[in-house]
Amino acid sequence: MLKQEVTTKLYEQLNLECYSANLYLQMSAWCHNKSFEGISQFFKKQSQEERNHIYRIFDYLNETSTMPMLGAIEAPPFNFSSLPELINLAYEHEKNITNKIHRLVHIAMNLQDYSTFHFLQWYVAEQHKEEQIFLSILNKFKIIAIDNNGLFLIDQMINNL
Repeated sequence: MLKQEVTTKLYEQLNLECYSANLYLQMSAWCHNKSFEGISQFFKKQSQEERNHIYRIFDYLNETSTMPMLGAIEAPPFNFSSLPELINLAYEHEKNITNKIHRLVHIAMNLQDYSTFHFLQWYVAEQHKEEQIFLSILNKFKIIAIDNNGLFLIDQMINNL
């Protein structure tokens, strides 16, 4: 059985991953509505990845004889002023997730919960990858003109990620 502080933080992370899945699915819908089919597919895949993150925590809680508890999930934003704004929001969201994972790792280490510490290492590596993906996309906006041709090119590029 996990210590209460670790359990509470894992519950928070579980729900944050649920929010992330919903956020990226909503972003996918916005992109599709704006005819960015490539980016829409990218965010749909990102949403599925977030669901996989949910299941990892869910299974870990079950494996440690701790019942997973889901809470209310806030609705994500659904209207964005531009594609760069949407991508920046996703990047900032990933940085927030990274921060939360790092805090959770710190708590596990301080409580000498080495099993949870080990379990969380996958998330540490995953967050590094996620941040790099979104930062790479933001950097593309800096080198490609944000006009119709540039947005089309970015849409095609992101579809291949």
